[in-house]
Amino acid sequence: MENANISTDAAGTDTIDASPIPSETSPNANRSTTPSSEGFKAYIGSGWAERTDALPIAREQAAFAAARRATLSARFTGQRLIVPAGSPKQRSNDTDYPFRAHSAFAHLTGWGADSEPEAVLVFEPTAAGHDATLYFRERAGRDSEEFYHNPAIGEFWIGARPSLAQVAADLGLATHGIAGLEGVYAAVDASTLVLREADPAVTDRVDSARLRFAAEAALSTNASDSPFSIEVGSEHEPDALLAEVVSEMRLVKDSYEIAQMRLAVNATERGFNDVIADFPRISAHPRGERIVDGVFYTRARLDGNALGYDTIAASGPHATILHWTRNDGPVRPGELMLLDAGVEVDSLYTADVTRTLPINGTFSPVQRMIYEAVLDAADAALAIVKPGIVFREVHAAAMAVIAARTAEWGLLPVSAEEALLPDNQHHRRYMVHGTSHHLGIDVHDCAQARRDMYMDGVIEEGMVFTIEPGLYFQSDDETVPAEFRGIGVRIEDDILVTADGAENLSVGIPRTASAVEAWVQAGGWS
Repeated sequence: MENANISTDAAGTDTIDASPIPSETSPNANRSTTPSSEGFKAYIGSGWAERTDALPIAREQAAFAAARRATLSARFTGQRLIVPAGSPKQRSNDTDYPFRAHSAFAHLTGWGADSEPEAVLVFEPTAAGHDATLYFRERAGRDSEEFYHNPAIGEFWIGARPSLAQVAADLGLATHGIAGLEGVYAAVDASTLVLREADPAVTDRVDSARLRFAAEAALSTNASDSPFSIEVGSEHEPDALLAEVVSEMRLVKDSYEIAQMRLAVNATERGFNDVIADFPRISAHPRGERIVDGVFYTRARLDGNALGYDTIAASGPHATILHWTRNDGPVRPGELMLLDAGVEVDSLYTADVTRTLPINGTFSPVQRMIYEAVLDAADAALAIVKPGIVFREVHAAAMAVIAARTAEWGLLPVSAEEALLPDNQHHRRYMVHGTSHHLGIDVHDCAQARRDMYMDGVIEEGMVFTIEPGLYFQSDDETVPAEFRGIGVRIEDDILVTADGAENLSVGIPRTASAVEAWVQAGGWS
């Protein structure tokens, strides 16, 4: 891979040096071979065919994103709002992780996998509400050094980039070059809010501008009249409110979001089928879990943008480790494999599905008993889902079954009823995680919502969340019979709340023990 001329500024931020002469402070300056002669620059900047930029029609989600912006505008009348997409994250030296825009930015713009890094959405207050403008680094002409010399944004390096006019038409949103942000920062006042976590560099600029505004206000009047004070880099409570609101806006999905989640679930189902079809090869390799990981990732890249989260391919005793993502162990016939995986489609919406599979296509009697207990818990939770109940009741329904089964098996020092008391919870030794979380453009969606809107919130039509009970018996757990040890089972489905109940979006992926056995036998083992 070729190198950029990369330097580090005083604040520790990596910056691209677009000059033809490598910076002496660049870690890769001694490797640059980019010519700096006038003859080269004149030649590479000429002889290109004239580019005609056809304007696209607005994408399907543009109207939905506009409605979301209107909702946010109404919530923060008179306040400037700044919502960054974020910047690429460094993996090593001059290598970055694949860029993914911040979820709130994607939700409010409709820009998904094709979002431009360092873009910023600004809500400028007006008498009628807000004017929303999308600022991003405009495409450089082929007669500029950026075109061939900047590997972060130059088209010679990364391919064609959209023009301001194309993005404006595509998203149905006013656009402006990135240089226009300087005017935004200059206008920042005490009421301006920024989505702090999205881009630290933007947050620092806003913090500094608000501090300057506060200082100027204090100097021009009286310190006691200063609208507020803030230390650069500190938490700012009004910003937290913005993060909370944009998170809670995603609790109820619109029709576009629901359609995208169906696509994500369908792609995930194909990924599970791919894995099962490869079980013989997977089982023959000493690091078969890695093959599972790779096979599912291939489907995610074929049918979507990427994985919605790191795949958990946990075989044998690894299935008792809740977030096993090392995925470097064997996959042995006779054991179970817990596969927790989801495809993120190009709009950035993701599925989150778990199935626990008998590697050789048949559950042992003990494996089946544990599996069916988990399935009963999942079904009990799903049965109560409807508008009007409280979200935490879903977890309670599942836990009633988990407590009952573990008590029946003699694992608890108390009865199931006693275990369920808030001061006890003995059954939770075997399932320490929650049963449900909201799902959408983030795998753990709406995470910054208030508790009374989330765990203690009332379920509404259009919500999408998981139901994922499990039982995990560690290999060295002496409270369970020897035949239980090393068995982990989780069943996870993606649930859409309907007008009078619920729809299991992932019901097409086999769930019952007999259906799972037939699925594995037909797909990989015969």
